[in-house]
Amino acid sequence: MALGAVCGFAVVGCGSDDAAKVTTTVPTGGGGTEVSPVLAEIESRGKPTVEATDEVQELVVTDDVEGTGAEVKPGDTVTAHYVGVQASDGVEFDSSWSDGEPRQLPLDRVIEGWGTGLVGMKEGGRRTLVIPAAQAYGDRPPPGAGIAPGATLVFTVDLVSVD
Repeated sequence: MALGAVCGFAVVGCGSDDAAKVTTTVPTGGGGTEVSPVLAEIESRGKPTVEATDEVQELVVTDDVEGTGAEVKPGDTVTAHYVGVQASDGVEFDSSWSDGEPRQLPLDRVIEGWGTGLVGMKEGGRRTLVIPAAQAYGDRPPPGAGIAPGATLVFTVDLVSVD
């Protein structure tokens, strides 16, 4: 819903295996279809817990789980599971996990924080993006999206594939 227009991702809590977090500051396949090994791995981790965090002025990128597959390049289309919350209160406004299906997202048609923040991520990885309002929706979020004007957004993204 909001992600198709937004595209960002949230922070915090992936289960175990948080040993190799790297943070950078930057100025099922339901329906009887076969599930890829990467999607099966991601779904075995389950939906991440995303919590409130401090507002930011620059994009903050944290690799919660390093992927091992193909690497995202600018302008790629990706398939990903994600959860998005407002940084101020941790209230979820969008999630692909709600219907159990990852979303296919062209990085040149999402919010700037997604387009920039996913570059370099590898298939199978989990990355958290803390996106300042200026790289999200600014003071004009989509009507009915549940996002406040000027909100910093947090997304946790599980990269299924680079398409």
